[in-house]
Amino acid sequence: MALISIKQLLNSPAPVPGAVARGWIKTRRDSKAMSFAELNDGSCRESLQVVFPRGDAAFDALLPQLVTGAAVEIAGDLVASPAAGQKYELQAKTVKVHGGCDAEKYPIQKKKTSDEFLRTVAHLRPRTNKYAAMLRVRSELAFSIHSYFRANGFTYVHTPIFTASDAEGAGQMFAATAFDLTKLAGIPKTENGEIDFSKDLFGKKVGLTVSGQMEGEALALALGKIYTFGPTFRAENSNTYRHCAEFWQIEPEMAFYELADDMALAEDFIKTITKDVLQKCPSDIELFAKYVEPALMDNLRNITENTFERLQYTDAVKILEPVNDRFELKVKWGVDLASEHERFLVEQHFKKPVILYNKPKEVASFYMKLNDDGRTVRGMDVLVPRIGELVGGSERENRLDVLEKRMNDLKMKVEDYQWFLDLRRFGSVPHAGFGLGFERMMMLITGISNIRDVTAFPRVPGYAEF
Repeated sequence: MALISIKQLLNSPAPVPGAVARGWIKTRRDSKAMSFAELNDGSCRESLQVVFPRGDAAFDALLPQLVTGAAVEIAGDLVASPAAGQKYELQAKTVKVHGGCDAEKYPIQKKKTSDEFLRTVAHLRPRTNKYAAMLRVRSELAFSIHSYFRANGFTYVHTPIFTASDAEGAGQMFAATAFDLTKLAGIPKTENGEIDFSKDLFGKKVGLTVSGQMEGEALALALGKIYTFGPTFRAENSNTYRHCAEFWQIEPEMAFYELADDMALAEDFIKTITKDVLQKCPSDIELFAKYVEPALMDNLRNITENTFERLQYTDAVKILEPVNDRFELKVKWGVDLASEHERFLVEQHFKKPVILYNKPKEVASFYMKLNDDGRTVRGMDVLVPRIGELVGGSERENRLDVLEKRMNDLKMKVEDYQWFLDLRRFGSVPHAGFGLGFERMMMLITGISNIRDVTAFPRVPGYAEF
């Protein structure tokens, strides 16, 4: 028999005699005649008030165990509540304590607690209202993403975690090996004294994926429209509020799409999943708007109600150069725009999301299609309030000779990418795609300001606990 959640009890169309509620006690207060406990099981933001009679020997004996953090199972009658703000309460008849709790040592108390402290008890912070709400929104957002692509004719594919291809060309990959690193003397070496990866498990040097894009291109050039949604890794020693060493990424790839199509899809995708979560998680979003980011609802309406501004990189530089005094990194043509520049464009100049495109080839990835001017590529970034870059994408270079020259100019090992070049040799077509960082999307929707707080167990430089 399926267990009934507190959410189901609170949404019951009628009182329920003989109801059973299970969860963790959030708080308890006592009067002379009654004790009142708030019970929550994580199924929703709201807690169920449980009423215990005082003077009953059995209940009075249990009261010392019914403390914040204790896990209990309570049977009784779900009845209309006389108190304002709650539809029902549970009048307890029997109580079973599944797991006791030392209330003095339990770190999750009703008082306000800093995010910095809660990161040190990440195994317990999902029991707070904020982080339980975050995880429910995260779940709903993931479901919305899959629903969007399914409704728009995309095939969901799985790309490798282990890969020999650095899709970003930046060398920020975690190395992966089956060698026993506790026995360095036993690791095979080449004549040059370097590690001989030909004798490793995969027969070559591999790492954890930074992106599923390249494999995604291969699949799109067979299936038409595909998307990946999985973990990616960056061995980048970055301690900013928006970077993690491990994060989840959504990456669609579309055959026969050009840059304009790519931008239109990204805009529609962001708007649709934002609206979906607003509709599906009103109570949790209300919590974030009330306690985390007062401007949250205005920011989300800005996303859903405005047409995203299309802005060429060259025009962005013309806007930014006259106000260079306000920036730490001064802007000139050719500079890779930083978060401070992106946020100025979005929050102060246009006051709405911006899609920045046609960036200089020197600050772009090797696979982005070169424009006819020879200076810029058909790349695009979606910029949003508070965060800056939310999406990065491009039309991919589908011309074999141009891509080979670009890779040689960058001194890449072209021999390692022959399979990627085959996609241009055999039936090449225009195609495009983008990557959206799931955690950054979570920051946008919840108003949470640090990426460490939109995932259950963050992985950042110097921190891999739990």
